[in-house]
Amino acid sequence: MSTVRSVPARRTVSRPSVTPPAPVASSRGWLAEWVAAWNAFWFTPADPLPLAVIRIVTGLILTWSCVVWLLDADAFFGDRGWLRSDQVWRMNDQPWQWSGYFAASSPTMIRVLAGISLVAAILLTIGLATPLAALVSFLGLVSAANRAPLNVFGLDDTLGMLLVPLVIGPSGARLSVDRLLAGPGRGRGGEPSVRAGIALRLLQVHLCVVYFFSGAGKLFGASWWEGTALWGAIANDRYRTLDLRGLAGHPLVVNALTLATLWWEATYAALVWPRLTRPLCLAMAVLVHLGIGLAMGMMEFGLAMIAANLAFVSATTFESLLRPFTFRTPDSPDILSGTPSDHP
Repeated sequence: MSTVRSVPARRTVSRPSVTPPAPVASSRGWLAEWVAAWNAFWFTPADPLPLAVIRIVTGLILTWSCVVWLLDADAFFGDRGWLRSDQVWRMNDQPWQWSGYFAASSPTMIRVLAGISLVAAILLTIGLATPLAALVSFLGLVSAANRAPLNVFGLDDTLGMLLVPLVIGPSGARLSVDRLLAGPGRGRGGEPSVRAGIALRLLQVHLCVVYFFSGAGKLFGASWWEGTALWGAIANDRYRTLDLRGLAGHPLVVNALTLATLWWEATYAALVWPRLTRPLCLAMAVLVHLGIGLAMGMMEFGLAMIAANLAFVSATTFESLLRPFTFRTPDSPDILSGTPSDHP
């Protein structure tokens, strides 16, 4: 008689079924995300060190400009100069443009106003009474430009673009006499702040707008498309300070330089923001503006534009570059960071 072995039934364990979670609707819509990005762009605290470097360069250039005004203040701003005060409205775009020089009734008063602008520019450079110096420098520049519109060029426009952020932001928080006089007991004046971020963003955006419209304007010129626009500047005897007419025998070099300049200026507003392309974009800015300064005698304008491009250089980069040139004592704040020194 055969026996049948019973095989135990396999035990099965029932597992709870896992249901994939349903997509959760975003608690914020696209408008809220856009507003958050806008606030992060404009109101994120930033280190004021780049603003301080820009302040020094701007102050030096403005000081030089004020010295030039004082060399012949009567010709620039006097009633017997190149443009009488009652004829200025013919040159200005708006009849309501103001100038302190309109109220100057004597050559002495004209020199006093120009001298105040010079003193303010020097104070701005060294960072002494910086907020007041920046404001007076800006008012002095606008006053001079509105009184002598015949003498206003790209340098004056660029200085105005640079001075507005210096008035708004804490431009004297670093690399300044104000910071040294504050002493170690006044806290760290060079810490990141919203005002510094707003000032730098204003300069960055303003610079992008300038380059965009400048590049767009060049796109309407046939000589830029043909690659010959730079030759027109090289061959111009009126502005030539560096003789580059030897490039006439190398037309392909002229074509390459012209098209590279056009490409850089037209794409600056897009390429300067990504960290990958920013170094190339800023290097091109230095080369282009130094070239303009050396070849066309517009060195002040070239340096002012390079100063504006410094708004895109990080504070970390400036600290690494400036650290070998700074000094600290045990009782004084570090001119870079604003904190007391821990060692002699």
